[in-house]
Amino acid sequence: MTAQSPIRTESSESESRALPVVIREAAEPSEGWLTRVMRILFGWKAASTRADLELVLTADELQSGFSPEEATMLKNILSLRETRIERVMVTRADIVAVQQDISLGELVKIFESATHSRLVVYNDTLDDPSGMIHIRDLVAFMAAHATVEPVGDREPTDARSENAPEQSELNLVNIDLAMPLVAAKIIRETLYAPPSMPALDLLAKMQATRIHLALVIDEYGGTDGLVSIEDLVELIVGDIADEHDEEESQTVIRQADGAFIANGRASLEDVRAAIGEQFDVGEDAEEVDTIGGYLVTKAGHVPVRGELVPGPGPFEAEVLDADPRRVKRVRIYLRKDRRPGAGRDASAMPRAPAARPAPPREEPARPNPNPPRTP
Repeated sequence: MTAQSPIRTESSESESRALPVVIREAAEPSEGWLTRVMRILFGWKAASTRADLELVLTADELQSGFSPEEATMLKNILSLRETRIERVMVTRADIVAVQQDISLGELVKIFESATHSRLVVYNDTLDDPSGMIHIRDLVAFMAAHATVEPVGDREPTDARSENAPEQSELNLVNIDLAMPLVAAKIIRETLYAPPSMPALDLLAKMQATRIHLALVIDEYGGTDGLVSIEDLVELIVGDIADEHDEEESQTVIRQADGAFIANGRASLEDVRAAIGEQFDVGEDAEEVDTIGGYLVTKAGHVPVRGELVPGPGPFEAEVLDADPRRVKRVRIYLRKDRRPGAGRDASAMPRAPAARPAPPREEPARPNPNPPRTP
């Protein structure tokens, strides 16, 4: 028998049309990590947008429900997308680096003075980096070569307790401090990033690779700066200082004569806050961040010690200390022709009373060379 096809009637068609139809829902967009954090911590719904969050953060504390610290951190997180690592990197002049042929003894001294846990390692120059060295790897290498088993009153193995730790001693004489760093084979890999890379992308890359140091490379392959994971975390939570960080001294100091002594690394904002609103660098603030960088831009070269650089406005800067790479210390003061009392109109100055002309001096009578004769 052949299977007969069902006969479709008008009633069956109408009934089928009345049946509910299952419509597949459109795929919802994946939830971003920031949205998940907001939903978990603050009960936000997945439909919240970046614009909504920025709008809430601009409201006052009572309306937004965030404390000032929370609002600041959230704003910093949102700004990571627009922040480039060139704005947070340590400049090339401030990088503490070592050559790969340095001895272990010299390396220990540099670690002691640099107060860093990681140092950049290079081959010939800083433009030819080899990687980085971590102080923990150096300590582990030295401890492994200095560890020796005690000789003498050693108990038999059977007499030892199974749970007792094995005794060992350190003999630092066994460490060859003249050994070059490259021979120790403890140099680790480092990351490389362009100056225009967003800070958020570099932070994600450091988390994925577990490498917490990145060299900023310019378009020619040269080393432009250095960024650590601590620099990126500080963009969110603010400055992080530990027990080894030295307290920063005041970068701009007012002198008794009204001038200001500033560190070359002092930010233009700090200099303006100390001197006053008159110290306005204008559009140059978009190109440089420090007073040293501003003076280099104005002079067109790295000023030498004793050089005078005009500007901005009525101010003038004298370079007190510098090297071929940067300005270290400057003295900022008002130019002589703009100081109070200088350049005043001469007609407005009080004049001294005019001196009276001296009376004519009477000369003594001279004797007549031809006196008259008496008859």
